[in-house]
Amino acid sequence: MKTIIVSTLILELFVVSCVVAELPHFEHTAKPDGSLSFLVLGDWGRRGLYNQSQVALQMGIIGEKLDIDFVISTGDNFYENGLTGIDDPAFHESFTDIYTAPSLQKQWYTVLGNHDYRGNVEAQLSPILRKMDSRWLCLRSFILNAGPEMAEFFFVDTTPFVSSYFIDPEGHVYDWNGILPRKNYLNNLLMEVESALRESTAKWKIVVGHHTLKSAGQHGNTHELAIHLLPLLQAYQVDLYINGHDHCLQHISSSKSGIQFMTSGGGSKAWRGDVGAWNNPQEMKLYYDGQGFMSVEMTRTEVDIKFYDVFGNVLHKWSTSKQLSLAI
Repeated sequence: MKTIIVSTLILELFVVSCVVAELPHFEHTAKPDGSLSFLVLGDWGRRGLYNQSQVALQMGIIGEKLDIDFVISTGDNFYENGLTGIDDPAFHESFTDIYTAPSLQKQWYTVLGNHDYRGNVEAQLSPILRKMDSRWLCLRSFILNAGPEMAEFFFVDTTPFVSSYFIDPEGHVYDWNGILPRKNYLNNLLMEVESALRESTAKWKIVVGHHTLKSAGQHGNTHELAIHLLPLLQAYQVDLYINGHDHCLQHISSSKSGIQFMTSGGGSKAWRGDVGAWNNPQEMKLYYDGQGFMSVEMTRTEVDIKFYDVFGNVLHKWSTSKQLSLAI
C-alpha cells in the first residue's frame, strides 16, 4: 500500500493524505498469438424482453466469429430495481437463461449501474452468484490486466458520484451500504484509480464505468465525472472510456484529448428518440438510438472496434494503432 496526496484539482473536495488500499486485480491471458477480443454490453437485464434475447443471439454469433475471450457489462444489469437478494430469480431469468450461446460461456466482467443500486447491491457482488454461474464477476471497482500488460481495464463505480441520487432520488430507494460517508468513499476511490493509472505500464488503458462522460443521449454528460474522473483520464493518457447508461450505441472522439468515448447501452430497451445536438459535430462518429452491442479486437499495436445492431449488422467501425516501444 502507498501513501499519496491527491490534489484539489482532481477532487475539488479537500486535500487528504491517507493510506490507500489497492483495487482488486484480475488477470486474463491473451490468445497464443497475442491477440484479445471481447464484447461490450450494457443496460440489458429485462428477462429477455425489449429485444434482449435478440441482442443475445447476435452476440453469440459474433462472439463465435471473433473467438472472444470475455464479455464486459457496463451496468444496469437487472431492471428495474436490481436484485432483491442472492435467490432472486431475475439472475437466471435475465442472465443465465438468456446468454446461452457457447461463445458467451466466458468470463463476464461487470460493473454496477444506478438501477442495480436500487436493489440489494451485496447480492450482485456475492460470490454465491459466481457459484451459481461461474461467468459472473461483479465488483464495485477493480482492475483487469489482459495480455499481460497489453491492455489494462480500470472498472470504476460511477453511481456514487452522481449527486442527484442522494439529493433528489425521485422516490427511488438506493442501497448505499458500503458507500457512506460518501465523501470518504469517493476520495479513496479516486486515489486508488489515480494510483493504478499512474503505475500502469499497459500499452492500452481502458476505463469502464456505467455513467456517460460525454453523450448526446437522454442523460447527456455526467457533470460530476467531468469534474472528478475526466482529469485523470486526460493526465494518464487513457485510450478509451466505455460506458452504458444512455440506451444507445455511440462513439464520440475527443478533439482535445484524443480519448474515445464509447457508449454501449443498447442491451434491451432503447429507441428513446431524444438525441441532442453535439456542440462539435466532427467529434460525433456514431449515434444509434437502438439496441445492439460492440466488439473490440486488439493486439499490442492495434485496436479495432465495431458496433452492431439487433440484427448483427455493423453500424460503425473504428480502428487505431500504436508503435511498439523499442528497448535501448
